[in-house]
Amino acid sequence: MPRQVREDLTRRLRRNKGAFRKDDVQVVEPPLLRRAVGASALGNCMEWFDFGVYSYLAATIGKVFFPGASPAAQVISSFATFAAAFVVRPLGGLVFGPLGDRIGRQKVLATTMIMMAVGTFAIGVIPGYSTIGIAAPVLLLLARMVQGFSTGGEYGGATTFVAEYSPDRRRGFLSSWLDFGTFVGYALGSALVTVLNLTLTDGQMLSWGWRVPFLIAGPLGVIGLYMRLKLEESPAFQQQLDEHEKSLAQESAGSEFKDIIRNHWRPLLICMGLVLLYNVTNYMVTGYLPTYQTETLHRSSGSADLLVLIGMVWIVVLITFLGRLSDRVGRRPLYAVAAAAMIVLAVPAFLLIKAHGTWPPILGVLILSTLLACFAAPSAATLPALFPTAVRYAAMGIGFNMAVAAFGGTTPLVTAALVGATGDDLMPAYYLMLAGVIGLLTVKFLPESAQVPLKGSQPMVGSRAERHELITTSEELYAFAQEREKARHG
Repeated sequence: MPRQVREDLTRRLRRNKGAFRKDDVQVVEPPLLRRAVGASALGNCMEWFDFGVYSYLAATIGKVFFPGASPAAQVISSFATFAAAFVVRPLGGLVFGPLGDRIGRQKVLATTMIMMAVGTFAIGVIPGYSTIGIAAPVLLLLARMVQGFSTGGEYGGATTFVAEYSPDRRRGFLSSWLDFGTFVGYALGSALVTVLNLTLTDGQMLSWGWRVPFLIAGPLGVIGLYMRLKLEESPAFQQQLDEHEKSLAQESAGSEFKDIIRNHWRPLLICMGLVLLYNVTNYMVTGYLPTYQTETLHRSSGSADLLVLIGMVWIVVLITFLGRLSDRVGRRPLYAVAAAAMIVLAVPAFLLIKAHGTWPPILGVLILSTLLACFAAPSAATLPALFPTAVRYAAMGIGFNMAVAAFGGTTPLVTAALVGATGDDLMPAYYLMLAGVIGLLTVKFLPESAQVPLKGSQPMVGSRAERHELITTSEELYAFAQEREKARHG
């Protein structure tokens, strides 16, 4: 048994003043677990389908909505609109997070699914600048802000929901399916744009082709909403309402926010540090790399899109294996090794991406994609474990979205501006190195949570046999603790 598990169980047994009974251990039924993971992953898939489409179409969107600007200004304006969604993400977290802690995770996740689908679909039907003038970029900005506001409640809620459903021993593996959905969505979106770029002329893409991927979001949203409406509330949330925290339902969002800042500031900072590490890497690879290759390295959009798509497929292959690995070796070692590797390998990876030929750029992208997978795989299990059940959704909404808004979503915009200002096309690598340093410092203060029950929740197991095993282990641990106590006072 890992040390952190033994210590956590011993503390719980002392508070319990006895070994676990059947009612002290929650068994999660496999059908409910599969449904919870699937519905949550679909929301992430849809969110990142949109991001993949927008990132790959940044140059085209710039031409449609900002036609009077220079090519460089069009790209920056397009990324500025992309980044605007992240400005309102913390507001979405502040609204949906406390709401999820009071009325339940499932209801809020159904609402965010509707808003995400509407915002994405709206982009596909907005007329261009040549048709309605300045109203076109204004409407684009509004649609992106609707997406950003809904996304503020999406990832924090989805990670909270899946973490609270997952058995303790398999939380890393099961939660990694959320980010599996993330990269499948991005890969599907980028693959669709790649196919459109290869089959349509530039004129057709500019006229109507770019709209097709956004319009697909409507049917996807209906499917996702149906799945989420069929979900039951998470066991941890039901438990806290059934037992001793019904008063939380009447607590105001403002008082919960103050409680999080006052009493949970340390895990909040750890959350933000890990989110920075993950999302700077994420948006560098998914948001900026396609444009970096076309605008800075002057490659064709088809080859640039295909290269990043290879990286996304590689992440999809790796991510659940890395999630399972984090259950075995721990979250901290996986984060620490990958952050250190980022500091060492960022510059070599970008030198390979810049190189001529076929294989060096592929190898460079695979290096960055492997590091990104190492950050993504344990995140959905690690971040919710930092906070107790009563404030988990709200704290995740605050910490995650503030970090993403400040450092993640702005990565394409800031990096493009730095490359333009300095003329140094290795600026993206230096930016990643800085993120690696911050991540490595954060891991130093990260408590290990692999196989440990969530704070404020019962131990979770995947079968009755596993429950019996845990109860037997608790009896042995409690008897040992009692003997040590007697020896100390003997």
